[in-house]
Amino acid sequence: MAKYDVVVIGAGPGGYVAAIRAAQLGFKTLCLEKGINKFDKPFYGGTCLNVGCIPSKALLDSSYKFHEASHAFAIHGIQTGTIKIDVPAMIKRKDDIVKQLTGGIGQLFKANGVDVIDGAGKVLSGKRVEVTKHDGSSEIVEADHIVIAAGSVPMQIPPTPIDQDVIVDSTGALEFTEVPKRLGVIGAGVIGLELGSVWARLGSQVVVLEALEEFLPLVDRQIAKEAQKTLTKQGLDIRLGARVTGSDVKKGQVTVTFTDSSGEKKEVFDKLIVAVGRRPQSQNLLAPDSGVSLDERGFIFVNEYCETEMPGIYAVGDIVRGPMLAHKGMEEGVMVIERIAGKKTAMNYDLIPSVIYTHPEVAWVGKNEEQLKAEGVAFNVGVFPFAASGRALAANDTAGMVKLIAHAETDRLLGAHIIGPSAAELVQQMAIAMEFGSSAEDIGLMVFSHPTLSEAVHEAALAVHGHAIHIANRKPRK
Repeated sequence: MAKYDVVVIGAGPGGYVAAIRAAQLGFKTLCLEKGINKFDKPFYGGTCLNVGCIPSKALLDSSYKFHEASHAFAIHGIQTGTIKIDVPAMIKRKDDIVKQLTGGIGQLFKANGVDVIDGAGKVLSGKRVEVTKHDGSSEIVEADHIVIAAGSVPMQIPPTPIDQDVIVDSTGALEFTEVPKRLGVIGAGVIGLELGSVWARLGSQVVVLEALEEFLPLVDRQIAKEAQKTLTKQGLDIRLGARVTGSDVKKGQVTVTFTDSSGEKKEVFDKLIVAVGRRPQSQNLLAPDSGVSLDERGFIFVNEYCETEMPGIYAVGDIVRGPMLAHKGMEEGVMVIERIAGKKTAMNYDLIPSVIYTHPEVAWVGKNEEQLKAEGVAFNVGVFPFAASGRALAANDTAGMVKLIAHAETDRLLGAHIIGPSAAELVQQMAIAMEFGSSAEDIGLMVFSHPTLSEAVHEAALAVHGHAIHIANRKPRK
């Protein structure tokens, strides 16, 4: 029976990072990956690299360039002829990026001395792992430490069974060979809005059906309202309070039945994307006597250091509590390995940034107004619109705003909420500042290069105390 210091189950963001870090720290390391991607290669990088973060961003960027060329070049004095989209070429570019990155992880495993087996792992008693390979053969390996990073899969709902042809999940939505004339999206979350945006930019008539009455409920209300207004203006028909009850596929189209405040309705679509969330991939992962427990939703129980109830066994990423974000899983993977090595590494779960890669982007870190009010925390708010940013005006990209929230007494930054150009990059500046306990005054006293989009962050910090220079100040909000 082979023996390892560390066995990692899953080569997604949490798993491959954990395996590489373990090898860097001198541990004899094995990483298991059961998935095979569309190119018949190991599913290195997990959902993120193969069918999630990376391919969706490739399509978002391609579709936005098409949208700009079709609708936004004239204002710059650039005249174009007829603009066409070659969907197969766009999909091939996406696939080439995926091949490069997933292949790169394989090279990183080799460079760092990580052993890899392409097969499924199941945790047995005594910190043993049963490895089942694709040919059906199996073996058992022993480990001093086990890191479970099995990831998640798209959720399905009974009214709309996935066929990956007319009714697709987020994976199928990355493989369309032509632009659907009418596209339905179930779910107005991150995945639904991003994928809906891709195909709307390319010419689809997109209807988004969201069962909740509130748009983006986890996002600061002011930012969420701005996002809804902007996305609606871009052509997304967002129907809130629309609960899907059935579907009927005939002749390459799907009729979707749903109910809203005015009763039962039907819509016909050429394609339907089901984007109602993801669930942990925990089936057949744990033997009954493994000592590791699942909750009623299939998540593995862990503490703040990702330790399970069984000493020496850890779980990270989408299979444990918290937001299903690749960067969260990556940092959990590093934390776990470094704690195994005796370091006191910890994660600040209060400062994990979130991003929706629509255009404009929506990004946030820390607490929003609604959370702080519920907690009874007094705060001040500073807002600066990109319409007043010279750099945004020069780029013809002025939608949105920067919103900073600071404690009313200490002035310490409690939250940063941005909708606008490069929001994902700008919010990371605030995540760094907040990690080091910066105040709004600290940001206001810093020198920002001009002209940059980041000056909007500077002005929002000044606006917290009514000191903004390039907008008329309001009285500080309490």
